[in-house]
Amino acid sequence: MATALPKKFRVLVVDDSAFMRKVLESIFNADEQLVVIGHAKDGREAIALAESLKPDVITMDLNMPHLDGLQATAQIMTTNPRPIVVVSSESKEGASSTLRALELGAIDFVTKPSSGIDLDMQSVKDDLLRKVRIAAKVRVVRTASRLAAALQAPMNGGAAPKPEPTVTRPATTAVLPADMRFPVVVLAASTGGPATVMRLAPGFTKDFPAAVILVQHMPAAFTTQYALQLAEFTGIRVKEAEANESVQPGTFYICPGGQHLRVSPTGRMQLDAATGRIDGYLPNIDVTMESVAAFAGAMSIGVVLTGMGSDGARGAKAIKNAGGYVVAQDEATSVIFGMPAEAIKTGAVDQVLGLDDIYSSIENRVLGLSRLSPTGVR
Repeated sequence: MATALPKKFRVLVVDDSAFMRKVLESIFNADEQLVVIGHAKDGREAIALAESLKPDVITMDLNMPHLDGLQATAQIMTTNPRPIVVVSSESKEGASSTLRALELGAIDFVTKPSSGIDLDMQSVKDDLLRKVRIAAKVRVVRTASRLAAALQAPMNGGAAPKPEPTVTRPATTAVLPADMRFPVVVLAASTGGPATVMRLAPGFTKDFPAAVILVQHMPAAFTTQYALQLAEFTGIRVKEAEANESVQPGTFYICPGGQHLRVSPTGRMQLDAATGRIDGYLPNIDVTMESVAAFAGAMSIGVVLTGMGSDGARGAKAIKNAGGYVVAQDEATSVIFGMPAEAIKTGAVDQVLGLDDIYSSIENRVLGLSRLSPTGVR
C-alpha cells in the first residue's frame, strides 16, 4: 500500500525581480514542506492571486511598482487574510516600513542580502525556510480596515490621524511611597504582537490612571521606531523604558529590545542586557511580570497576548498569587495561541477574551482599583 505524501504548504512569491522570484522558487521547492504555486511581480497581482490561489503563505517584497508591498499587505489583510512574510532588502531591523508591515498583520520578515544574488540568498535560506514554514501554520487575523488606512497614510504622503499630542517628559527619579501605588498593566506579546497591540493602543488615554508596560519579543533595533509609530495611534504618553526612571501612571512604556525589564521594589525601571536569553527569550516576559507582581501586588494586571511558546505563563501565576488580575487573548483572535494557552493552563487567568474586548476589561479593572483609597490595595 502506497504511503501518502505529506501535505505541502502552498507559497505565493511576490517580488518585482524575475530573477529573485526564480531564486525564491528554487529555495522553496527544494524544501519537503513547501511548494510554490504562483508568482506576482507587483502588489496588484499579489492581491488578485491571493484571492484566486488561496495560498497557505505569501512572501512579500516591499519596494514594487504600481502597488507596493505595504499597500498589498493592507489590502490582503483586510479583505482576504493570508499569512505574510516580508522578504525585502528594505526589511532591515528597525526599518519603519518593516514595522508598518508587521503592524498591518505580517507575521515576520527576512532581509534580502544587499546584492540579492543567488549565492547570497543561500546565506539566509535556513532563516527564510523556518519563518515561512511557521507562518504557513499560523491563524490569520483580519486587520481592521480603519487601522490599515491609517497605517498606510504616512507611506502615501498623507498624515495618519493622530490623537491629541502628548509631550514626552524627561525621566523622573521621584519614587512613590508604598501607600500611593497605582495599577500597573503588563502587556505580553510575541508573534503577531505588533498588529494586536495596534488594535489595543487607541483605547488608552493621556490621563489613563495606570502605568502600561509592553514586553514584545522584538529585536533591539526596532523598539525606538516602534515607540514613535505607536504614539501616532494613542493618546497616552508612549516611550521606551529608561534605566532608573520611576514608573508613572498615564505612560505606556515599551521594553527596549535585547534587554530584560524589571520594576524594582521602589518602582524604578531596571534594564538588563548582560544576562542574555532567559529560558530562550530576550526580553523575557516572566521577568517583568514577576517584578511587577512584587511591586504592585493586587494592583498588578497581566495581559497575555498572541505569541509562540510559554513566556508569560510563570509571570501570570506570580501576578495572580499577588492578588492581581490576569487576562489572556482567546484562540479565535490570536495569531498564535501558544502563549495565551500556556497561561490559561496554569489556572491563573481570570478572563479569556477576544481582542476587541480586552481593553475594556483592562479599563474596568484599572478604574475599579483607582476608586479604592490609596491604602486600600497593596
